[in-house]
Amino acid sequence: MPNTIKFNEEFPSVKESDSIFERSQGLVPAHTQTLAKGPTQWVKGVAPKYLRRGKGSHVWDVDGNEYIDFNMGIGPISLGYCYGRVDDAVRKQLEDGITFSLMHPLEVELSEKIRSVIPNAESVRFSKTGCDATSAAVRVSRAFTKREKVLCCGYHGWHDWYIAVTDRNAGIPKAVQDLTYTISYNDADSLEQSIDSDTACLILEPFVFEQEKAGFLKHIKEICEKNGTLLIFDEMWTGFRIAAGGAQEYFGIKPDLACYSKAMANGMPISAITGRRDVMGMFEKDVFFFTTFGGEALSMAASMATIDEIVEKNVPAYLDEKGALLKDGYNKIADGLGMEFTKCSGYNCRTIISFDATAGNPLEMKSLVQQEMIKRGVLWGGFHNMCFSHTDDDIAYTLKAYEDVLPLLKKAVDEKNVRSYLRGEPVEPVFRKTSNFNFKPKS
Repeated sequence: MPNTIKFNEEFPSVKESDSIFERSQGLVPAHTQTLAKGPTQWVKGVAPKYLRRGKGSHVWDVDGNEYIDFNMGIGPISLGYCYGRVDDAVRKQLEDGITFSLMHPLEVELSEKIRSVIPNAESVRFSKTGCDATSAAVRVSRAFTKREKVLCCGYHGWHDWYIAVTDRNAGIPKAVQDLTYTISYNDADSLEQSIDSDTACLILEPFVFEQEKAGFLKHIKEICEKNGTLLIFDEMWTGFRIAAGGAQEYFGIKPDLACYSKAMANGMPISAITGRRDVMGMFEKDVFFFTTFGGEALSMAASMATIDEIVEKNVPAYLDEKGALLKDGYNKIADGLGMEFTKCSGYNCRTIISFDATAGNPLEMKSLVQQEMIKRGVLWGGFHNMCFSHTDDDIAYTLKAYEDVLPLLKKAVDEKNVRSYLRGEPVEPVFRKTSNFNFKPKS
């Protein structure tokens, strides 16, 4: 029988996963469409590679093994898999059609709904992916300010203007690379040192996992305003999770522009830019940002239902409450075992478990925990991406699994031989470096 949500004597059989994976060799570059879902992020030989279905907070792989999922589609599943209200909205719209030859009323209706929730949403534009939105925000910022340089802080997608600052920058002209620089989070001085008269915008994730300190976001807004530089919040992770109105509601700071995707439609592909009417007005004629599927109706119907559910059920409060149980519970277990080298941190709606390199190879430690959690029926990638369908039973079970797994990790670390406990190759880093930190843009 396939493994289920319990301690399993054997690791799950992933025979069908491996068979499909072999078919992808040479056919699908890197084997995956989404890096965080691909084989480099999972212990080879132990973890499943393909999922077949999901319901609530659980998923089933192609071999029939069941898991509690804390990845949530790498962010989009804010309510839960196959969530009734959202799926019903999609089915209802499907009866009328998906994509049309003229505009659809949902384009206006969803814009009005977003305006009622997002503080800075004087105007709204839609697309399909997060990097569509961030790239359009950068382009319109350049057009509005008549400047070229960009400062960034966080992860903003695969397009040239951003990915040039990472080690995955092949194929990007040097001239483009020289236009984007990075600052450090919670370090307003790095912005002061980097910003100049040709800086069009600062785009940043309002937070990733590190807590915002000393009014950092307020300070950088003031610096940008003084310099005539537009401030863009990349709210792919924070939007509709930390608060219904995103980080700008949570921190009480309105950026000039903000970008959303992931949680806003519970898995359906859609993204949005919100912002000042005078800046967004550049999309009328001066800045070209139009897509065939920008008004696709199924995703808009899903987003309407998702946002209503998030607001009516106060989903962010639920994510905060349940996420705190996992974060605090993990840290209590680790502290009780004297494991100072591992901790769970971040805002409760999305937390990360980290491993200190002083105790060994962090990727090997992460891989061992992942391997053992998978054996216990938890699809674990080092994060707790919370959704509204995570139950108290899910959390209690996961904490019990940590109580079993962390002593194994401690033993392996004490023996200074974590690698020998792994049944497959360890996970790999996503980026090996991000360059240009604190560099002043070239004059």
